[in-house]
Amino acid sequence: MAATDGCPCRRSRRTVAGVTDSGVPASAPPAPTTLGELRDSGATPRPVKAEIRANLLARLAAGEPSLPGIVGFEDTVVPEVERALIAGHDLVLLGERGQGKTRLIRTLVGLLDEWTPVLTGSELNEHPLAPISVWAHRQIAEHGDATPVGWLHRSERFGEKLATPDTSVGDLIGDVDPIKVAEGRTLGDPETVHYGLVPRTNRGIFSVNELPDLAERIQVALLNVLEERDIQIRGYRVRLPLDLLLVASANPEDYTNRGRIITPLKDRFGAEVRTHYPIELTDEVRLLNQEAHTSWPGWAGGSDAAGGAAAGRPAGEQLETPLVPEHLVEIVARFTRLVRDSNHVDQRSGVSARFAIAGLETVAASAVRRAAVAGETRPVARVVDLPSIVPASRGKVEFADSGSDPDDERETEVLEHLLRQATAQTFRARCAGLDLTGLQEHFTGGETVESGELVPAAALLGQLGTIPKLAELLGRLGVPEGEQSAEQAAAAVEFALEGLYLTRRLAKDTDGARTVYGA
Repeated sequence: MAATDGCPCRRSRRTVAGVTDSGVPASAPPAPTTLGELRDSGATPRPVKAEIRANLLARLAAGEPSLPGIVGFEDTVVPEVERALIAGHDLVLLGERGQGKTRLIRTLVGLLDEWTPVLTGSELNEHPLAPISVWAHRQIAEHGDATPVGWLHRSERFGEKLATPDTSVGDLIGDVDPIKVAEGRTLGDPETVHYGLVPRTNRGIFSVNELPDLAERIQVALLNVLEERDIQIRGYRVRLPLDLLLVASANPEDYTNRGRIITPLKDRFGAEVRTHYPIELTDEVRLLNQEAHTSWPGWAGGSDAAGGAAAGRPAGEQLETPLVPEHLVEIVARFTRLVRDSNHVDQRSGVSARFAIAGLETVAASAVRRAAVAGETRPVARVVDLPSIVPASRGKVEFADSGSDPDDERETEVLEHLLRQATAQTFRARCAGLDLTGLQEHFTGGETVESGELVPAAALLGQLGTIPKLAELLGRLGVPEGEQSAEQAAAAVEFALEGLYLTRRLAKDTDGARTVYGA
């Protein structure tokens, strides 16, 4: 597949295979720098939808993911989006908040050719062999085959606008520029127009986020863009055959509560695709591990590989990348799903994936805080860090019965109960059939084990001495044999203690930051 609009001068499999990291081009732009050189190279203009279709089909034929990084939509949303793109349809993504609609839309940029030729200086990203503006025709008439040609990377061929009530037609489509009129041009001159975001994204992908929030009179301005593919400005007919893919996002309740998509505009979109939260727990965990991040480069939940092995930390040296063990990631995922399904939560609002992501990052931050205060060599999250999720994330949940006078204490109790429930479910799933009687027998003589958000791993393990079945417990929790450490052992043991408490085989007393387990 060609890397440009039919230009055979540079072909690269990478330009079809995926999005470049951090928006950095995967290769240098092709060689032609003038109109004559571009024509001699055999380049031909290609509509943006045909470009996306060809690159999408190439990915599918090669067995590559069409929308890399999109988790949980593989068998539901992605096939619908693929069919819409192959059909050349503009589309609306409809779903509750935090379902990855914006992420999916931005991923579509990876289906564009990596480089595309444009007339240098064009406001409309015009193809040198298919100019559409008066300015472009004049440039070519003046310079002929010497007309300068530039190359636009696909990362620059995407535009988006968050629909807000104050958005104007001028913002989206354009308006007459009074300065240009004052310079002597007539009002009927197309060059008096200051183009808006949509024309400036010509030959690319334009996204309108939260489309129902756009005033209905402003939505009317998009009718021609979707159907006739031209624009109208202040009564002047500016004939610009725009070439773009228009994608919009919306929340279902917006149709009745905050606004609606007007019927003629809905009719002009070729496809409406419903999104959803992850259906399977494994997808929820994958999403968390992919999206959660902190200010520590390379941090990821569930694996020690991201941070490397810990060594002694000299005074004043930066703490290592935090580790959130697999079982804690699973607890956060289960907690999110329980909150999402709770009858105490407003189902119309939903529970965003950002709720889970922020929760996991808060758990990691709690571990880093303990490591900094207690002098641990490696921040590893433990069960004692989980309660920090509740106060940090409560504002992300809309409760069904809160009304105008929300009961903060009651809402906190609901979230704490669901967090305990998620921990118990994870314990049963991870430790089913594991013999923990040896750990339980430690408490038969009245001994206790004190933990807390500032109790270091060594202090926790030192209270238990030799721990029976520890290697098997670590294995159940996904810790590879060669990567076991004192911090990970403490995280595993504390999880086991909490599980024994939740299954009523141990007692627990919590007083602020202090937690004591006993018989």
